Amino acid sequence: MSKHQMVSNSAEETKLIGERLASLLEAGDVLTLEGDLGAGKTTFTKGIAKGLGVKRTVNSPTFTIVKEYEGRLPLYHMDVYRLEDSDEDIGFDEYFNGNGVSVVEWAQFIEEYLPTDRLDIRIKYNGDSRILEFLSNGSHFESIINELMS
Repeated sequence: MSKHQMVSNSAEETKLIGERLASLLEAGDVLTLEGDLGAGKTTFTKGIAKGLGVKRTVNSPTFTIVKEYEGRLPLYHMDVYRLEDSDEDIGFDEYFNGNGVSVVEWAQFIEEYLPTDRLDIRIKYNGDSRILEFLSNGSHFESIINELMS
């Protein structure tokens, strides 16, 4: 596992980092997204969606848990906050092993369902900027992050 950081100075820049990351992703890739309210998780996910060719407007799936979007690869955007203290499995394996990219917010609440090979992303709001921390689990994500950083 290795850790890399990028700094974003605007919402637009955060989106562009997500968009660039999306161009490197493959079917079955799982990304977890952590950050305080307003840190930029949805903004980052909008960038991923754009990079995957999603045309629909992306917004937080807080009340639906999973939103699916069609693009070059399907995007499965999950907000599992409401599953805290729940053993509910909403078919995570089908998403995680499917033909799309899964982005999971509040992933710590479904830790037991997450694949070992994944990319963990933390977004920290730091005054005027955001720090995006990428923790790659597995050689596949290590190469993606190396490409993203170059």
